[in-house]
Amino acid sequence: KGESVWLAWLSHMSLTAFAAVAKSRGEAAHATKWREKASALQKALEREAWDGGWYRRAWFDDGTPIGSAASDECRIDSIAQSWAVMSGVADAERASRAMAAVERELIRGDDGLALLFTPPFDRTDHDPGYIKGYPPGIRENGGQYTHAAAWSVIALARLGYGATAASLFWMLNPINHSRNRSDLRRYKVEPYVVAADVYAAADHVGRGGWTWYTGSAAWMYRAGLEEILGLRLTGSVLHVEPCIPESWPAFQVTLRRGSTRFDIRVDNPNGVSRGIASARIDGTEVTERPLQLALPEDGKSHEILVIMG
Repeated sequence: KGESVWLAWLSHMSLTAFAAVAKSRGEAAHATKWREKASALQKALEREAWDGGWYRRAWFDDGTPIGSAASDECRIDSIAQSWAVMSGVADAERASRAMAAVERELIRGDDGLALLFTPPFDRTDHDPGYIKGYPPGIRENGGQYTHAAAWSVIALARLGYGATAASLFWMLNPINHSRNRSDLRRYKVEPYVVAADVYAAADHVGRGGWTWYTGSAAWMYRAGLEEILGLRLTGSVLHVEPCIPESWPAFQVTLRRGSTRFDIRVDNPNGVSRGIASARIDGTEVTERPLQLALPEDGKSHEILVIMG
């Protein structure tokens, strides 16, 4: 019942990955089979899961959709939209519309919340599973589920919406739930660790739930470092693809690998959200795009300068 559309996006990614592995091993029949299954799954998702303005979440056993504009409860769910983008599978125009719907329907800036879905489950005769055991607006039942909120940051960055992605990241940052005494009294939990959930129930809006949640913390870390700042390390190769607010003039990061240090500066003189005009490592220009830098491990200090444009 729960996240079947989300799992379908993941299944497509897995099938594509399996096909690539099979091809690399010379198993052409398996590669062809899995590519065909991935293609059929993609067509089915676009045919059955698209609701007209966003992607549905799932279906009840009787075929009633969950996460549809026609639903009284759980009209729209953020996970199906974010993973439509993150999987790279969904139609590009639809994926952009889906994330616009997330911004419009689920991100409540005044309350500092990014809801998992809305409205919460309450009186429906259908059984959505254990999630309905939580009161409406508490935890996953229509509150903020921080895993999903971090995925929305990633999806927005991959669509190129640097300012929106950074704004949502700022909102999720726990320290910003305690900027004054009133906020601290509302949040009630530690402001220096990530909470798995933040409540949206009328009497508890903005109250933090289960804290020290390492899963959400890891996704927050990746959303900020890999998607907004655009620094992703694969082995000894640094991939650089920032997606930042146009108003940011620059940012700096220090990266250490063993005893080797890399001082990274990214300048944004033209006020863009993404795109790289030039890059140098220790003064030597790197022309490869997308930008990938092979990092030496020599115990020395190195300087990386990236100019956006």
